[in-house]
Amino acid sequence: MNKRLLAHIALLGANLIYGVNYTVAKWIMPHFIDPLALAVLRVSGGVLAFWLLATMFVQEQVGRKDLWRLALCGTFGVAFNQMMFLVGLSYTTPIDASIIMTLNPVVVLLAAFFILGERITWRKGLGIILGLAGALLLITSGGNISFDSDHLWGNLLMLGNTSSYALYLVLVKPLMAKYHPFTVMKWVFLFGSVLVIPLGATHLAETNFAAFDIWVWLSVLYVILFTTIVAYLLNITAMKWVSPTLTSTYIYSQPVIAGVVAVIMLQDNFTWVKIVSTLLVFCVVYYVNLAGRKQQKL
Repeated sequence: MNKRLLAHIALLGANLIYGVNYTVAKWIMPHFIDPLALAVLRVSGGVLAFWLLATMFVQEQVGRKDLWRLALCGTFGVAFNQMMFLVGLSYTTPIDASIIMTLNPVVVLLAAFFILGERITWRKGLGIILGLAGALLLITSGGNISFDSDHLWGNLLMLGNTSSYALYLVLVKPLMAKYHPFTVMKWVFLFGSVLVIPLGATHLAETNFAAFDIWVWLSVLYVILFTTIVAYLLNITAMKWVSPTLTSTYIYSQPVIAGVVAVIMLQDNFTWVKIVSTLLVFCVVYYVNLAGRKQQKL
């Protein structure tokens, strides 16, 4: 199995986790746990897991000149990204959040152009337009978009989240050519925790853990273990072999995956809108992947 295929499998797995996470995280916030408290648990779990993995399997030193980039990755990829996502999701709806998240590949494409010099080809542009159209068709077919004050605040936070994560994908790419994924992740989460833990510690202390039943605990565990540790690791590993632009385009699969999960759970059914949306969504991966084969790996 070639490395590019493995990268696609890893990206699909990561976005499968993210697609399910919308429902899981929304269910437990803010009734059971405050978003910033959950962010502290996520970051703390990530720090412990990646430092343990790096200690066990990787003996690698990081150059001092790369620490600033790792600090930026931790700020944008962990601190700002996770806090704005969780707080924003607690205010807005999954529909609104999904619409805004589809802007991520556009921000990545522009950031990669200005920071990494990645060329914008017509295939990449066409793929992003098709993917955006498919995602918008799917997530707007089931309801109306809300623009009251709470939702507007949540939507703005989701916009900040997707922009922050886009910058992270571009900033972390050069590091993946030099270091093992465990090494990168342990420093990224450590730097991110410097911001998240002080801001969320009070909220965590006020959490009533005694009110958690088994399903709440399993949901929190899912957010920490899968959405944080496994998904981050899958994304960062895939970026050793593909560009940030291709990585970001897989975000279009999230609403499709969420729809499939809903069908499996007997909460939804397939319609012609979902079928057309699915075809458009996967066109973006095809076009960007085809364009990437003609370019040297960044």
